[in-house]
Amino acid sequence: MWLRSLGPAGTADVRIEVLMTRDSRAVARAPLTDHDDSSAHDVQPRPGPVGPRSTNAGPRGVASVDWTPDRIPDQTGRLAVVTGANSGIGYVTARELARRGAQVVLACRSRERALEAVRRMRAEVPDAHVEWRPLDLADLKSVRAFADGWDHDRLDLLVNNAGIAMVPFARTADGFESQFGINHLGTFALTGLLMPHLLASAEPRVVTVSSEGQRFARFDLANLNAERRYRAMGAYLQSKRANLHFAMELQMWSDAAGLRLRSMVVAPGLTRSNVLTGGANRARGRVYGSFTRLLLRTAFRPTPEGAKTSLYAATVPHLAGGSHVVPDGPFQLRGEPVLRSRDRASRDRATARWLWELSERLTGVRYSPLPVPSIRE
Repeated sequence: MWLRSLGPAGTADVRIEVLMTRDSRAVARAPLTDHDDSSAHDVQPRPGPVGPRSTNAGPRGVASVDWTPDRIPDQTGRLAVVTGANSGIGYVTARELARRGAQVVLACRSRERALEAVRRMRAEVPDAHVEWRPLDLADLKSVRAFADGWDHDRLDLLVNNAGIAMVPFARTADGFESQFGINHLGTFALTGLLMPHLLASAEPRVVTVSSEGQRFARFDLANLNAERRYRAMGAYLQSKRANLHFAMELQMWSDAAGLRLRSMVVAPGLTRSNVLTGGANRARGRVYGSFTRLLLRTAFRPTPEGAKTSLYAATVPHLAGGSHVVPDGPFQLRGEPVLRSRDRASRDRATARWLWELSERLTGVRYSPLPVPSIRE
């Protein structure tokens, strides 16, 4: 099946090829090294050359320690999707976008929690234009249903916020290790399937939430899907590194096609949320729950602080595509939004491209740009 963007005259045209078959679960459960003609053990990516920075977004934005959400410009007329917006950083991101006038879709798995979030958001921001639509990144059928059901004329902003962290071993509905499947593959598929709607916007932007912890990931290309072993922390860090690779490669894809799409990646820093205590982590028991809640209260900063990098990347007008926004404090654990340019992983084109091609095969969503004129001024 082909999905094709049909914007106004002069609009960039991109085809997204959906290749998922009935055998997808078997493919997902097989070792990832079986999905290519050569074993992943033979793939030895090295840091490739830094590609050209996106120039379609104007001058590179300058981070400021004085930036606060109060400086978010008017978002009236902007249409946004925030995944995982029923709590934590996603909730604050959606609320502040709505406070500035954006129309925001909360893309969440739980109907009950999402509707409660909508009710609370409307109470906090009485004129908020918000709605809930179901999305479960652990199930590619749900991802495709969300994209197929998109009935607006465009999408201006996609904030890929939803994710899980350090959960017990599990597999998604399609057979992927849950952290890799939800945090990366679900995000990859959702972005690709929404691409025709993003490219119908005059200024499309994608913000992907990674983690400061990705710097310590051991990106094991032969064990991304936990074929050999599973360590919750290691799998989480790998999935967050995958988020970084995806966001950077998405910008390269956009630049190569001459599109206006801007892709940003952010790290929130240590932030209080239910990602360590909710979902599958509820089954870890009372001792784990009590210790983790104490740790969150004492060592992690309030949720609105963690949402700053997402809001900065989503709203600063002239921020260049390919920007990496992190807190400016030690080890990126806390502080105000700044741009980071020294992260070696963000310049590793070889690994990013390998992961992109693997993700296309695993999800069945292929990004296929057509080089046609960009949107007119």
